[in-house]
Amino acid sequence: MEEPDSRNTPAMASSRNTPFPPPAEVPETTPPVDAPRTNPPPDDSETIATLPDGGGGGGGDAPPPVAGRKRRRRKKQFPGMVPTACLRVLRPSSARSASVVYNEKLLDELIQMQINDAGPRRRGRGRPPSSSLRLARELDVEALIAMAVGFPIDSLTEEEIEANVVPVMGGVAQSNYIVVRNHILARWRSNPSVWVTEAHAMESIRSEHRALVSTAYAFLLDHGFINFGLASAVIAAPRRRPPSLPAPTVLVVGAGVAGLAAARHLLSLGFKVAILEGRGRPGGRVFTKKMECCASSTTPGVVAAADLGGSVLTGINGNPFGVLARQLGFPLHKIRDLCPLYLPDGRPVDTVIDSHLEAAFNQLLDKVCKLRQAVIDELRSVDVSLGTALEAFRRAYGFANSSEERMLLNWHLANLEYANAAPLSDLSMVYWDQDDPYEMGGDHCFIPGGNGHFIRALAENIPIFYGRTVTRIQYGCDGVMVYANGQVFRGDMALCTVSLGVLKKGCIEFVPELPQQKQEAIKRLGFGLLNKVLMLFPHDFWGGGIDTFGHLTEDPSDRGEFFLFYSYSSVSGGPLLVALVAGEAAIKFENTSPIKHVERVLGVLRGIFTPKGIEVPEPLQVICTRWGSDKFTYGSYSYVAVGSSGDDYDILAESVGDGRVFFAGEATNRRYPATMHGALLSGFREAANIARVARRRSTMPVMDKVDVMEDPLNLDYLFQTPDFSFGSFSVLYDPCSSGSESTTLVRVGIGDKNSGSASLFLYCLIPKKNVTDLAEIADDDNRLNMLYRSFGTKFVGRNGLGSAGESLVARIKVARTTNLKT
Repeated sequence: MEEPDSRNTPAMASSRNTPFPPPAEVPETTPPVDAPRTNPPPDDSETIATLPDGGGGGGGDAPPPVAGRKRRRRKKQFPGMVPTACLRVLRPSSARSASVVYNEKLLDELIQMQINDAGPRRRGRGRPPSSSLRLARELDVEALIAMAVGFPIDSLTEEEIEANVVPVMGGVAQSNYIVVRNHILARWRSNPSVWVTEAHAMESIRSEHRALVSTAYAFLLDHGFINFGLASAVIAAPRRRPPSLPAPTVLVVGAGVAGLAAARHLLSLGFKVAILEGRGRPGGRVFTKKMECCASSTTPGVVAAADLGGSVLTGINGNPFGVLARQLGFPLHKIRDLCPLYLPDGRPVDTVIDSHLEAAFNQLLDKVCKLRQAVIDELRSVDVSLGTALEAFRRAYGFANSSEERMLLNWHLANLEYANAAPLSDLSMVYWDQDDPYEMGGDHCFIPGGNGHFIRALAENIPIFYGRTVTRIQYGCDGVMVYANGQVFRGDMALCTVSLGVLKKGCIEFVPELPQQKQEAIKRLGFGLLNKVLMLFPHDFWGGGIDTFGHLTEDPSDRGEFFLFYSYSSVSGGPLLVALVAGEAAIKFENTSPIKHVERVLGVLRGIFTPKGIEVPEPLQVICTRWGSDKFTYGSYSYVAVGSSGDDYDILAESVGDGRVFFAGEATNRRYPATMHGALLSGFREAANIARVARRRSTMPVMDKVDVMEDPLNLDYLFQTPDFSFGSFSVLYDPCSSGSESTTLVRVGIGDKNSGSASLFLYCLIPKKNVTDLAEIADDDNRLNMLYRSFGTKFVGRNGLGSAGESLVARIKVARTTNLKT
């Protein structure tokens, strides 16, 4: 994950054309806020073995992908970074017109410069740059920071579009908004331990742009891009005014990273929040376990903090966990790239052969990329497994035919299975790496003492009900009811953050049942498995000069078994070594005795170190995880299975029940799935969505209360009896206006390309007279073309109708309700 993106905001030139005087010091503000706290009961039981008496099973949480030799992926495909003349409106025009192309090394250096609180270094004794050139550089640095956080370089995000941050898409207003947004974001990231206010942002912006500042500041604050985290100034900030009175109540199902992030953000937005957690601890798939052995006459006492689940911050640039680490003063340990590999007989793999085969392996992946492009362009509906495609190319090109080369190839394939928590035979060739363009750059890091530090801090003062296993979520137009352990909890909205594995198992009943489209996405997406053997030894016999080393196997079916070892001695407080089990081996692992696992992994270690004259001692304590058997997860993290795509992540993220039940978690984050920061960001995202829906609902006419059952007047029901329909188009008229210029709500069904069954519905608002014109056109494609080219209309999802659309829907509901009563 990541480290704080920080920037010292440089002094800005001031002239009649620029609003940027030098920024003043940002003061720490805010009175304290009281938040209820429920302390977790004692830790849930883990099966721990002290050898030689037995092995152990564990629980906890699934680790996101790690560094070193982690993923064999393609280069990032960020768009070119081209500041236009419009972007200079708020500051002096730049003398430089050349495009600035994304450069990851440059971004890493910029981020590191800010982390070290160092200003830019001038080289040589040349003439200092002009104010306009300095300003142009500042704009580019701020844009790079925004891009590292996940914002596009020259366009708006979907969330910004839904929030109507600019009155007109494109043009000067949008360009200026982007500059202001980037500036506010960069200013807070330069020192995330303080609370940045709108007034602080205005110190560098001309007064005539106050509206832009207000809009950008509100968006960034609502969506958790600024002023989030665990700094004292952030925690002490007063809660914002709730969207309605009394404050809406949100029931969060699950106290994992997503649930904790959402609950903390919702509390800051003025909501009432309660978390229902089935375990006896917070954190979900992020779980740090204390391993220890008391001193005896023969061995010294040792202790170590072991991450049974999520353990690595995968990419520190822009990563919100990097911000949390900086706020809490946690040091970061960069995972070193050196990763020696060993043959089954203990001999080290020749580095020349290793480098050659690694390059050839990446070429294989490149060939698969070219093949899938042809699949997408020509066939569109065909998908095969990544494993099938790689093996076909390997045979076609006669690659890795010798025994050692084949073992090396299998090691790289196991590493790929580890990165995706799935056998290659289950991964989609077309979409397996759909998140690659968004991967956060920078080093991969450990947090000394484990990620439990984050969990404890995030859970502090959050109302959590432990030991509440949710079995039913019932929702309707007047709220939700959540059933857990014989109790019923009522609220205005619910946020479900359980793992995809739990959703696949059907452990929670939804009433009414989830839309068919969401059910199909749950089935299509994969939820994989990664297991660990965590071993506490009397001493660090493997040496402290490396963080990882690998082991090759002769049997291809066992290639993922103990293929990679992580040394945690430098960060856990003791001599802790962790062996990873991936792919098919991770599945078989759960059906074998822990004692057998320990015997096998010790055999591997002794095969490596005994020829070097190094004795491998018996471990003092061992934990074997079994994430696939954990009833609160049923796996480790999500992947794109054959027949699935990145669209399924978006479908899982959609709310149901007209904004009553929301979904968060790594499997709802298309850009950052299978990561801890993906879970955290999904929690912030849904907190913002819940706030938006609550604000919208507070302005709607009050409807008669009904029981929490299926909303009889949801949008799908309204469109069952449209006022007009043709082709795939359905139309609802404004009941309060009948003129040709009155607004109508149009819905069009788009066929699901993946399954060929359920439809995806998109919406737009157009004048009634245009509906007549559309109906006279033959063929839906021509109608869509007319909407786009002639009317300039863009379709949106259910949540993107805006205030005008929601008001129209409310009027239609009131009219239909009146008709039902009469």
